[in-house]
Amino acid sequence: MYNVTSQNGPDETDPQRIDWGLHRRRAVIGFEFDVNGLPVNPIEPDLPEGRGELWHWGEAVATDAIVTNTDAEGLRELLMIERDDDHGYAVPGGGLDPDEDGLAAIVRELAEETRLRLSPTAFRVQRARYVPDPRAGRHAWMVTIPGRADLHMATPPAVVGTDDARRAVWLRASSYAELEAAVIARGGRIFKAHEAMLRDLL
Repeated sequence: MYNVTSQNGPDETDPQRIDWGLHRRRAVIGFEFDVNGLPVNPIEPDLPEGRGELWHWGEAVATDAIVTNTDAEGLRELLMIERDDDHGYAVPGGGLDPDEDGLAAIVRELAEETRLRLSPTAFRVQRARYVPDPRAGRHAWMVTIPGRADLHMATPPAVVGTDDARRAVWLRASSYAELEAAVIARGGRIFKAHEAMLRDLL
């Protein structure tokens, strides 16, 4: 859920000592630098100085598992987790481990947060996109690689919220409005960072 999985707390590295040239060459979304040589958020450059509530500097890449199930009657449900940090309901996902590719991270994060194990071949990896994460700052932001899996089962597979997911549930999602209503009916809200992505994909 957008934790940089290689860290157990904020990165204490002096950002001036990071090899930003290397980071820019490897970046999923290109970025520029400010007058102090620090990376600037490429989509929301006017956010407050610093890294906000994120633990890293610059770009961090995460993945999201967007798993739907459509039954024979055409009822579509989306697998969601309730985050344990009170940021609301989100799709399962999280940061890449060192040397891990996007597809492997999608499959791993899905299993870790919901105990649902799907084959990598079940997913269609989507184009990477900027995440409007409410925790971001001028010098730290998130990018995600979404993977979509569309199941066609009479009953969706059983899921359990684990790891940093308070619970995992299947919610009706024939449209974004229907999904939002289902989340509100549970007394929750959709994680702000996922709103635009889910509107586009639903």
